[in-house]
Amino acid sequence: MLNIDKIRNGIVIDHIKAGQGIHIFNWLGLDKAPYTVAFVVNASSRNMERKDIIKIDNTIAINFDVLGLIDPNITVNIIENEKITEKIKLKLPEKVENIIHCKNPRCITSTEKYIPHIFHLENSRERTYRCEYCDEIRSAGDFRNAGQ
Repeated sequence: MLNIDKIRNGIVIDHIKAGQGIHIFNWLGLDKAPYTVAFVVNASSRNMERKDIIKIDNTIAINFDVLGLIDPNITVNIIENEKITEKIKLKLPEKVENIIHCKNPRCITSTEKYIPHIFHLENSRERTYRCEYCDEIRSAGDFRNAGQ
């Protein structure tokens, strides 16, 4: 049996689709963290069969829109004094800014670098987003190529 100590104050990112946890771990730069981080891959789950879990023994700022793009079924638990004080159920964000970048060479964001890349949810089932300026359609997974 795997035993991981309780978190005093921190964050647990739970219900991550098996295999997707590494994207979150890397995006958050947790390999360089000066505090304790537990990364569990392929944990058994009653609801999901298999899942990944990340336990962070520290309070850090996290962009929940990015987590929602990676996996909208993620649950984030905020831990204080070894107890869950808040449970956040993520979803696909309706609007994202500077997470997905437009690749259309005719889009104004290609020539005017100061303009933010703004995308609106087009189809939640297919997880696609539409550029606010040129209507280019991008996948929710395209944010990984945005230079994060």
